[in-house]
Amino acid sequence: VQLQAFGGGLVQAGGSLRLSCAASGGTFSNYGMAWFRRGPGTEREFVGVISRSGVSTDYGNSVKGRFTISRDNAKKTVSLQMNSLKPEDTAVYFCAAGSYVYTRDSSRYSYWGQGTEVTVSS
Repeated sequence: VQLQAFGGGLVQAGGSLRLSCAASGGTFSNYGMAWFRRGPGTEREFVGVISRSGVSTDYGNSVKGRFTISRDNAKKTVSLQMNSLKPEDTAVYFCAAGSYVYTRDSSRYSYWGQGTEVTVSS
């Protein structure tokens, strides 16, 4: 599975941004899809995960209530809608795919996109 994330950019605090991740190869619906991020000088952080069917989602505490993950299995895409952005959301965001997983554990994801950078100005 190859993943390509896009949609990052510069946004003011309080604004919104939508990231997308396009997958190619493999059977997309077999993969739990997650987003992680790595901010300046910080370790990789779990952002959110969506189950294979899209019915279940889970979010990190720092983004819960502000970010929403969705997926379109027919189009092989997963999206991350980010609202009420804060400067601390500044990071490189990565999408990841794991076969039949639904977890916050990054080690369970075998495939990673290249990352897309989000900068939130105050």
